[in-house]
Amino acid sequence: MSASDHNDSIALESLKSQLKDIVHIDSESIHSASFDGLKVFFSPTAVIRPKESSQVGVVLQLANEFCIPVTTKGAGSSLTGGATPIKGGWVLDLSLLNQIKIDVDNQVAHCGSGAIVADIQQQAAEQNLFYPPDPSSKMFCTIGGNIACNAGGLRCVKYGVTRDYILSLSGYLPTGEAVQWGRATRKFATGYNIRDLWIGSEGTLGIVTEAILRLIGKPVSQKTFLAAFRSDKDALRAPIELSRIGIRPSILEFLDRWTVECVQSFTGKEVFPGLDPHSVLLIELDGDPSFIEQESPKLISWLKETALCYEVASNQEEAEELWEVRRKGSPAMKKLANTKLNEDVVVPLVEQINLVECVNELRQRFNLKVGVFGHCGDGNLHVNFMYDRDNQDESNRSVEALKLLMKKVHDLGGAISGEHGIGLAKSPFVRMQFNSAEWRTMEAIKKTLDPNKILNPGKIFDIFNPWENKKINATLPWEHSHDEPKPVEI
Repeated sequence: MSASDHNDSIALESLKSQLKDIVHIDSESIHSASFDGLKVFFSPTAVIRPKESSQVGVVLQLANEFCIPVTTKGAGSSLTGGATPIKGGWVLDLSLLNQIKIDVDNQVAHCGSGAIVADIQQQAAEQNLFYPPDPSSKMFCTIGGNIACNAGGLRCVKYGVTRDYILSLSGYLPTGEAVQWGRATRKFATGYNIRDLWIGSEGTLGIVTEAILRLIGKPVSQKTFLAAFRSDKDALRAPIELSRIGIRPSILEFLDRWTVECVQSFTGKEVFPGLDPHSVLLIELDGDPSFIEQESPKLISWLKETALCYEVASNQEEAEELWEVRRKGSPAMKKLANTKLNEDVVVPLVEQINLVECVNELRQRFNLKVGVFGHCGDGNLHVNFMYDRDNQDESNRSVEALKLLMKKVHDLGGAISGEHGIGLAKSPFVRMQFNSAEWRTMEAIKKTLDPNKILNPGKIFDIFNPWENKKINATLPWEHSHDEPKPVEI
């Protein structure tokens, strides 16, 4: 046994001695913790499932002492490999820290990091309160994971992202010391804002065990619209033009013509009967009934001037029908090939058409199956490359096109990730986003807060090419559904 293996063995025995039944080394636990939504496989040596937050401190104190890598996991829904234990070590599964307490008077939610986002929304709604961030994985993803990558979702255009609703984070430094960043107050300007530094850091700077979330009043009503446009350019004018006429949708989703064609082929139904596939927008207004009554005519007037055609839902059943095209986008694409690269890039609103035109050019140039849909209200579009991983030529063409896409995003003044984080999948491109001084600053922060580099190692700073690693053939618990869910009803 090497000195390193001996060291690891001592650490594990000490861990089991102190935490006993929450430490798992059985093959089933190890296997399930070896991958996440990216589906590349790296085995840890142990999985720890704390039942109370203080146990996290014990894990980290030992891990830091013996320099054991620690990768934090919730649902494992990361599409970028953020919860993949690429360096082995221990996986800290926080899914049992799932308590939720709604404080109605202060309009906040006290949540363990393992709380499911949809459960938070539901419990808030029961008190006539509202937690807006709604990633498509909300039925199973955890608030800890959302904090790790600053998740957004469909409603970001009006309500913002996870960061906008975090009042306080409690958790542990790599040393195992307990900390709280922020307080359960609407204002906090006391010292350095480490809270916001942790948000989006993907578990590389500290471990969150509890969050206090800001809640707002629940919108009473919503109205859904679906419109087809002559061109991508006409559709992507919406965020700017609607803002100019004073309309602020709660949801503004774009699908390019290629994606619409894909959906029609998948469902066997025309989105607009008798009309060839065109790019579409799904639009929702929410608020008081009087507000919607006031805003709807303004939106309809704009649609009459700009769109080829449109539909307005008069009830919930009709709204569900309009949502069908957006919900079927991802599952329709998954039928085209066995591998999907989902890139959640962000560009300035005025540059979205240039991004989509770039995708159109890449599709033709490299003969690829690639579509665009997503949150055009805030410039966060999902570019989906579909290819057969067993076809080397097709794989190579997809990777080359992806590299050109990321360069284009950078040149347009955008960001390579809007809500999925960096993880492993975005690591080949993250360096282009920073100059030398910025990169050194990030490295210095990491070194200061985690000098032994035990927290989620191999992420953000190291380069990993996911296309060079064969993905495992596994179905995750939530993948039984063929639909992308719409937001939880409000």
